[in-house]
Amino acid sequence: MKYIKNYIGGQLVNPQSGNYIDNYDPSRGRVYAQIPDSEKSDIDSAVAAAEAAFPAWSGMSKSERSDIMIKAADLIEARMDEFAAAESLDNGKPVSLATHVDIPRAVSNFKFFATAILHFAAESHHMENLGINYTLRKPIGVVGCISPWNLPLYLFTWKIAPALAAGNCVVAKPSEITPMTAFMLSEICIEAGMPAGVLNIVHGLGHKVGDAMTRDPKIKAISFTGGTKTGETIAKIAAPMFKKLSLELGGKNPNIIFADCDFKQALSTTLRSSFANQGQICLCGSRIFIERPIYEKFRDAFVEKVSKTKVSYPTDPEAKLGALVSKPHLEKVMSYIDLAKEEGGSVLTGGTQVHLEGEYKDGYYLRPTVIEGLAFDCRTNQEEIFGPVVTITPFDTEEEVLAMANSTEYGLSATVWTEHLTRAHRVADQLHSGIVWVNSWLVRDLRTPFGGVKNSGVGREGGFEALRFFTEPKNVFIKSH
Repeated sequence: MKYIKNYIGGQLVNPQSGNYIDNYDPSRGRVYAQIPDSEKSDIDSAVAAAEAAFPAWSGMSKSERSDIMIKAADLIEARMDEFAAAESLDNGKPVSLATHVDIPRAVSNFKFFATAILHFAAESHHMENLGINYTLRKPIGVVGCISPWNLPLYLFTWKIAPALAAGNCVVAKPSEITPMTAFMLSEICIEAGMPAGVLNIVHGLGHKVGDAMTRDPKIKAISFTGGTKTGETIAKIAAPMFKKLSLELGGKNPNIIFADCDFKQALSTTLRSSFANQGQICLCGSRIFIERPIYEKFRDAFVEKVSKTKVSYPTDPEAKLGALVSKPHLEKVMSYIDLAKEEGGSVLTGGTQVHLEGEYKDGYYLRPTVIEGLAFDCRTNQEEIFGPVVTITPFDTEEEVLAMANSTEYGLSATVWTEHLTRAHRVADQLHSGIVWVNSWLVRDLRTPFGGVKNSGVGREGGFEALRFFTEPKNVFIKSH
C-alpha cells in the first residue's frame, strides 16, 4: 500500500489530522493507495509557506525561474514511462494514451510557459507633448490551482506552470480521485531545486481542501477546472472577496457533419472525438449532427466502427478504451443511458458494462455507446454525461443545426466538417463556443486562448492569456514636459 504525502514548504509531509482516503485502481476496482485527507490546517501551512517564498521567487530573474521549470520538465521526460504507467493505473486510461498524450503534454506545459515568460512584453503608449505610459505586469502573490481527474498531470501543469513562470507561489489541489502523478511531481520539484514553498500540493476532498483554498483571503486568485456546479460554488465564495477567477467548466459539444465533408476523415476523427479517454474529456463531441443526405451512410459506418472498438485493461496494447475513473462515475454514466431509453432513444451499439476476467473482473468498464432518436432538447442531449456516450441526430438546414448546436447551457467547443470554405467560416462564427475546430479535433496550439462561453466557464487559459491572468497590470505615467 502506497501512502501519498502532501508537499508543503519543500517537504513531503503527512496530513496534520493523520487521516487518509482510499485511492482506487479503476481497472481492477480495488484500493491500491492512500491519499491524505487534508483539512484547513494543511492549507494554512501551505499558504504560510507560499507567502514566505514569494518575495524571493517573484524577485528572481525570469531566466532563473525558467531554468528551474525547464529542469522539472526534463526530469518528468526522463521518467516518461514511469509517469505514464502511474497515470494509467490511477485513472484507468490506456497506457498508450498516457504515453502519447498526457505526460508529453505535461512536459510541454512546463517548457512552453518557462520560455513564454521570457517573451512576455509590457505595453507602452506615447502621449504627444505630455509623456509616456508604460504597463508593468506584476505577479499576484499566492494563487490557488484546482485541477480535475480526467487528464490529471496534463491539466495540473497547465495551471501551475504559468502561475510559477509569472512569479507567483502556488497552493495546488489535484483531484482526490487521481492524485498519484501530482505526488510524483512533488518529488520532481525537490530534485529540480525548486525553492521551498514556491509550489505546495495539498491532497484531499474538495469540500475540505478546495473550500479552504477558496475562502482563504491570502490566496488572491483561483484557477479551477471541473464541474459547472462546483465552479458556481467557488464563484459565490470568491467573488465577494474580489479574487481573480479562471473557471474552465463543463461542455456538451456539438460535432456538425455536412454532406460535403471528407467522409473518411470525418468518420475516423469522430470515433476519436467521441470516445477518447473513455469520453472523459471536456472537449469530446457528445452530440453528433449529420446532414440528412449522408445520415444513414455515416450512422451505419460509425456504428460498425464503434462496435468493433476494443475495451480492455489499460496495459493491453490493443485497448482503445480503458476503465472509467470510478464506480460512482460509471453508475452516473449508466443512469444517463437508462434516461435516454426513457426519453425514446434507441441504443444502436454499446450501453452495457464490459466484464473482463481475472484480476480486472471488478473494473469499471463500459462499451462505447451510440444513441439515436432523441429530441435535441431532451435531458440526454442537454446535460453533460462525461463518458463514452454520444447521440446522433439528422439535420436538413444550416439554420436548423445551428439552433440545435447552440441550444445547451454550455459553450466550450464545437467541430465542423465541411469542404465549403465560406460555410466553414460562417458556421464557426455563429456557433456559441469558445473553440471551433474545422475538419479536425483537439488540435491544440499552446499559444492560443482556451475556454468557453455561457456555463462552460469564465476567462481564458493558454499562452499569454494565462500569464495575464496570473499577473496584475500596473500603469505608470512619466511626464515628459
